[in-house]
Amino acid sequence: MLLKTNNLKYINNLNISLVSSLLLFFITNGLFAQEIIEDKPVAPTSESPVDETQVRKIDGVAAVVGDYIVLDSDIDKTIAQLKASGADPSRFTRCELFGRLLEDKLYAHHAIQDSIVVADAEIRSYVDQQIQQFKQQFNGSLDEVLKFYNKPDEQSLKEEMYEINKANKLAAEMQKKIVDEVEVTPEEVRQFFNKIPKEERPVFGTELKVAQIVIEPKVSKAEEERVIAQLNEFKTDIEKNGASFRAKAVFYTDDTSSKKTGGAYTLNRARPQMVKEFREVAFSLQEGEISEPFRTDFGFHIVQLDKIRGQEYDVRHILLIPKVSETSVKEAREEIEKIKKTIQSGDLTFAEAAKEFSDEVKTKNQGGQLINPSTQDYNFELTKMDPELYGQIQDLENDQVSRIITDQGRTGNLKFKILTVTDRIDEHDADYARDYIKIKELALNEKRLKTIGEWQEEKILETYIKISGDYKRCEFKSNWLKNKSN
Repeated sequence: MLLKTNNLKYINNLNISLVSSLLLFFITNGLFAQEIIEDKPVAPTSESPVDETQVRKIDGVAAVVGDYIVLDSDIDKTIAQLKASGADPSRFTRCELFGRLLEDKLYAHHAIQDSIVVADAEIRSYVDQQIQQFKQQFNGSLDEVLKFYNKPDEQSLKEEMYEINKANKLAAEMQKKIVDEVEVTPEEVRQFFNKIPKEERPVFGTELKVAQIVIEPKVSKAEEERVIAQLNEFKTDIEKNGASFRAKAVFYTDDTSSKKTGGAYTLNRARPQMVKEFREVAFSLQEGEISEPFRTDFGFHIVQLDKIRGQEYDVRHILLIPKVSETSVKEAREEIEKIKKTIQSGDLTFAEAAKEFSDEVKTKNQGGQLINPSTQDYNFELTKMDPELYGQIQDLENDQVSRIITDQGRTGNLKFKILTVTDRIDEHDADYARDYIKIKELALNEKRLKTIGEWQEEKILETYIKISGDYKRCEFKSNWLKNKSN
């Protein structure tokens, strides 16, 4: 969405708290409190940006929020993490960073009070991923990672990261709970729109509606039977001869992302992962049991259930993708060429041809219309369109059929497609009727932020909060100082 400059106070402010929350989650993922005692502290101010030449050296308790504390060094590590991530720390004052840490602790504290539970296994899995990312930043050296974060060993690093990530997750879940049931009525949307002065209403960029027809080369019945037979051989060898499922996955699976780990995945019943068919098979198994071969959009699988840990299911799988013959590829190309000519001759509309011929199940019944994954509607804003998609349709007039495009599916399989632009809306000032969905989302964001602000104001007053030393000089947007009485 393109916004007029003077519209920032009406629209951009709606996103400030959400962006701050995301930034807070990002920058605190790497916070590690450490004791550095030397020199004297630098007094923070609300106006002064972060000065990396004046780093606070004396560590201590900067604040207490409920059951949580914020250390002086937390802010310094926030600055270090921002810098390491390529962000500019000078964009934020120490007081701003400190205030965001206070918010995080407030959310986490009340998440515990409200009995919000986060899965330990999920947090530990995320910590393991972080460790690997850190090692990549230091050329694979764990010693360099430990040195940077001032930790004696990997376990102590993981333990502190676990506590930090758990607090972050609790904070995120608390924020989600606060706004989960917030809705806006059509009348609230109308009022929101009408309060924006006409000359300051947002400008929405050019939008397109795009449709496509996809033809995939067919896999022969004989090839499918070959793959199923091979999976059955693996299953028999493991069950009857004691062969290793893990070893077979390492050697034979076509799932490159799990090949090195022997096909291992952890599934959670509460959070959908993998495709539906995979989950249904995995959750139906007993520990140690291996499934019969089954099919998903990715190919054919067998799955072994290793262990059940509450909602967590540790599984291994082997994926085999059937090979497509050159003859099938040629036939698919010829088919889409024929479909394109049929549309151009006027015998069928693009939508009719999509419904009759397209192999893409999720779009064919809508006449091939693509759904924007960001907005879940059919409109694609030109300036935010995926570059690859934009390159394929940028020169098309409405209802003109594109050239035949060779593409690859999720498993690397070839497929052919043609696209068309079914509608084009030029850049325009926000219109209540035409842009109702976008305006509704803006109104909903405003109401969510108001709800969060009211919740925060209430909880600050009823929560034990102690701000120490020079941080009392900060001018906070929220009432952390409780009218400067503490």
